[in-house]
Amino acid sequence: MRIAIEAQRIFRPNKHGMDFVALETIRHIQQLDRENEYFILVSPGQDRCLAPSANMQIVELSCPTYPLWEQVALPRALRRIGPDLLHCTSNTAPVRCKAPLVLTLHDIIFLEEQTSRNKSTYQNLGRIYRRWTVPRILSRCRRIITVSDFERARIGTTLGLAPERLTTVYNGYSAHFHPVADHAATTRRYLPEDRYLLFLGNTDPKKNTARTLRAYALYARECPEPLPLLVADLGENIVSELLAENGISDIRPLLRLPGYIPNTDLPAVYSGAVAFLYTSLRESFGIPILEAMACDTPVISSNTSAIPEVAGDGALLVDPTDERAIAGQIAALAADSKLRDQQIAYGRERITRFSWERTARQTLDIYRAVLG
Repeated sequence: MRIAIEAQRIFRPNKHGMDFVALETIRHIQQLDRENEYFILVSPGQDRCLAPSANMQIVELSCPTYPLWEQVALPRALRRIGPDLLHCTSNTAPVRCKAPLVLTLHDIIFLEEQTSRNKSTYQNLGRIYRRWTVPRILSRCRRIITVSDFERARIGTTLGLAPERLTTVYNGYSAHFHPVADHAATTRRYLPEDRYLLFLGNTDPKKNTARTLRAYALYARECPEPLPLLVADLGENIVSELLAENGISDIRPLLRLPGYIPNTDLPAVYSGAVAFLYTSLRESFGIPILEAMACDTPVISSNTSAIPEVAGDGALLVDPTDERAIAGQIAALAADSKLRDQQIAYGRERITRFSWERTARQTLDIYRAVLG
């Protein structure tokens, strides 16, 4: 069979969650399936992270914007390829396309009311595009993949889809995430301290950045020697604005703001952290939880959405709207080595339930079911 997989953004240098899910799933399909013929459709980019093989071609399509790439360039390429199946991996798909469609719908957060205004124009435009596209492609989907049972229930209820059209396929974590003994060789690029807390910031309201910073401020004010907080992925201007808006500019000397941290450096950055804060209001999965656990880093996370499904019953789960609770868990992990050791051991066991190979095998099963 001829299978086309849309993976538009996997060659871009600054990849994020959905890009890694597509990339790792394709890599493992490439290892597992030597029979079907694959066409991986991508936008040109600097990070050539996937190589062709005997039964897998890389098809590069140039187009100035994401919507034009997906709605114009991609359908044109598919008419040339003539696939028996198209898998679109990142929530949206061409509105007009004859190939049977499998859609990975990571979440429907874009249909939900936002708790506050997103400061990113790029993310706001993406939200508008998804709200326009998804309702128009649902009727064409032979199968919809999502990444947690929580999200599967949300999608089914909100969009009125029959349960048999939806399948949960859990994400995994990449093999390069493991404890790094000499983590300082890498972390010195981002901060001078050996002991610190880690938070992956974001302008999306669901990431709960402002409230997490307020919780850190509570901890810092009450601790005689607070650990610095390394905030990845957020620029100086945005952070300064958030601090001023929330009346916590006094914690600025304790923050380390390196901007985007490459995925290849993250294992060392996780390994050096005393704790990783993943205090989102809403997640469909939460790959960073697994990445941190794989690096022997205790995680403070939320008791909402799909996060407990991924982190498990033994994780440190808090109400993400309770700043005092977040601050209390930070203080506990920073001071209690026994609690840290317990969480490290728990994380090692928890991650055994997830792998990209398992993700790829389940995805192949879906292809076979759709192709009959």
